[in-house]
Amino acid sequence: MNSSSQQPELLPALPGRSGSTIVNHQVCVQTEGNQRLILVHGIVFSHYSTQDRAAEAYAMVTLFESGYADQNDIARSFGYSTRTLRRYQQRLQAGGLRALARPQGRPPARVPRPAKIPERDRTILRLKAKERSNRWIAGRLGLSETAVRKALRRLGWKPVPEPGLLLLPLQPELGGAAAEPATASSTRTKPIEAPTSAAPSSASPRVPLSTEVIVSSLDVSPLDRSTDRLLAAMGLLDDALPVFASVQNLPRAGVLLAIPALVASGLLSTAEKIYGSLGPAFYGLRTTLVAYVLLALLRIPRPEALKEYSPGELGRLVGLDRMPEVKTLRRKLARLAALKGSYQLGRQIARQRVAERGKVLGFLYIDGHVRAYHGQRTIPKAYVTRMHLAAPATTDYWVNDQRGDPLFVVTAHTNASLTKMLIPVLTEVRELLGPRRHSTVVFDRGGWSPKLFRSLLAMGFDILTYRKGRTRRIAQTRFSQHQAKLDGRAVQYLLHDQAVRFLKGKLRLRQVTRLTEDGHQTPIVTSRWDLRAIVIAYRMFERWRQENFFKYLREEYLIDALVDYQVEPDDPTRSVPNPARKALDKELRLARVSFTKLQERFGAMAIDYVDGVTPPADLEKTEKKLRSDMEKATARIQKLEARRDSLPTRLPLAEARKGQEVVKLSTERKHLTNILKMVAFQIESDLVEMIRPHYKRVQDEGRTLVQTILQDAADIEPTASELRITLAPLSSPHRSRVVESLCEALNKTNPMFPGTQLRMRYAVAHPRS
Repeated sequence: MNSSSQQPELLPALPGRSGSTIVNHQVCVQTEGNQRLILVHGIVFSHYSTQDRAAEAYAMVTLFESGYADQNDIARSFGYSTRTLRRYQQRLQAGGLRALARPQGRPPARVPRPAKIPERDRTILRLKAKERSNRWIAGRLGLSETAVRKALRRLGWKPVPEPGLLLLPLQPELGGAAAEPATASSTRTKPIEAPTSAAPSSASPRVPLSTEVIVSSLDVSPLDRSTDRLLAAMGLLDDALPVFASVQNLPRAGVLLAIPALVASGLLSTAEKIYGSLGPAFYGLRTTLVAYVLLALLRIPRPEALKEYSPGELGRLVGLDRMPEVKTLRRKLARLAALKGSYQLGRQIARQRVAERGKVLGFLYIDGHVRAYHGQRTIPKAYVTRMHLAAPATTDYWVNDQRGDPLFVVTAHTNASLTKMLIPVLTEVRELLGPRRHSTVVFDRGGWSPKLFRSLLAMGFDILTYRKGRTRRIAQTRFSQHQAKLDGRAVQYLLHDQAVRFLKGKLRLRQVTRLTEDGHQTPIVTSRWDLRAIVIAYRMFERWRQENFFKYLREEYLIDALVDYQVEPDDPTRSVPNPARKALDKELRLARVSFTKLQERFGAMAIDYVDGVTPPADLEKTEKKLRSDMEKATARIQKLEARRDSLPTRLPLAEARKGQEVVKLSTERKHLTNILKMVAFQIESDLVEMIRPHYKRVQDEGRTLVQTILQDAADIEPTASELRITLAPLSSPHRSRVVESLCEALNKTNPMFPGTQLRMRYAVAHPRS
């Protein structure tokens, strides 16, 4: 084979055409005379005169933004620099086509350039404009979420306001007018104004907003609430109206039995008066409160636990396609906490409960519940009884009625003791009860103070508490047997009744002492002279109802769980124990222990010498050394006592914590969740009372049965005017009959699901043979 012979090319190169420029494999530019043609994949992309600089600039920018070529290829082919191409792009974005044309006359004075935004910041802004979350951007760029948030704040980024419902066509089924957002009450008539950025201009007429109230959802399918979500995103919906779908055997649908008690509690109506609205949202005020209380009754007391459940199944319980999930529910609670209305909400709910259940308020139990804190903040300490130590904690004081149901809760400032909190708490109780109504306050030894008793009696309250301190024992022969049947239970005590005086005889009270089988005597002090001794003792020992309530809420409702990590400034002038004096006290105790051990050794040596164990020579040597050590220990003790006495006993908080932040845990959000869980507990108690006539073991198993009923599956069937809930039978016929009785009692109240006109009807399905 002749190597010198050249093989012809398989695909010979096409002869170049004059005036043709190849940009890349997609774009070609042809120029003939003063006309220029841009081809993309052989198709005409742009045609303009070479003398039209604005048209050429627009063509280059459009090629780049369409992705057909990069900046370097375009600039090289058209004879420009990449900087000029970027300048054209900026002019087009800022002023449109008019900005690409060269203005007539002398150019204006140059405006100082703004500082160039770094590439990373431009990337953050570009991703944020695409509605990416801060966490997503941080993961994409390898930054922390805090760094992204600070960068956005530094760059002055603000979310683009959502447009109003001004560009949507009219809905013929609504009478040719746009609708006003639906609220929790469906009685509001004030429309939500459109954002100012979306206001109609004179050049483009818009459809005005109407004041007509939406009475039903615009979504056709209850399982797809896209339209309502769109309305909420546009700022025209305060709360999505419940729309129920027919479903069979829906898990946990038995919790809908709590709706009548929830409505009767006044939580929804009171919250709307206090908070008004959460603003434009799909999950509004009514939905948030109903969802949180129902979730608490289902033993999902924290938003974090929602990750373990199907949001679609839970959403059907409240008439939505999905239940609000973790972040959403947290955000709603934070929004409510920011409005600072939880204390007013708690007082209004308590006032309504007092008006409805005044007969169980003859005895009020008051006690503090200490909630330990295990975080990294330095907060005040409190004694945690179940842990038998003082630890960082906050204290909530609860007021319960004589059945043990909570009335309201108050968070103590800086873990104040019961003696300091009784007056403020009972002042609020007096406002709830009225000026003439008497009630007996029951509390433990933490509130013992005869001076305080005189103040409480002056306020119109009677007292009932344990006597604190040592008392003279009473001879067992002076005790007598007392028997009675109280609250349906047979009670039997060995009691002694006598009068006692305090404050140098100025305060006369009654002391009832109980003798137990092991000989222990428990003295009880009260100002009630009209009650029998056995009633006094019974009401005092029923204080354990409140302790059981704390244990139940701690285990079933996670009342001790931390709901947020927020802190708020503490009072810097608050008086606290001097930490330096506390350290000296500890050192002084150790020194005294050492001195006591030396004394013990000296005494043991003397006894050994008397018994002949220690010889005289060793005695003299050892005695000399021990006396020297004891003198040194005594001098050290005296020195420590002098240093301790020179220090003040208490200091202002800011001075005691020099160099540390003076903060305490935020109370608003925790107090709000406490109130919602309190309402859930009250609903549970009301259901227990409703099944009491039909269930013999209600005293022991009442709450267990109610919890089983609330977790039961049920069929939901909505009609034009009713919402029918048919529960599945329980494990035994007698329990199913209890549920039937409960359904009949609830049907007599004619309850309506909040936010709808649907009357709820409950029933129990008959088991198949």
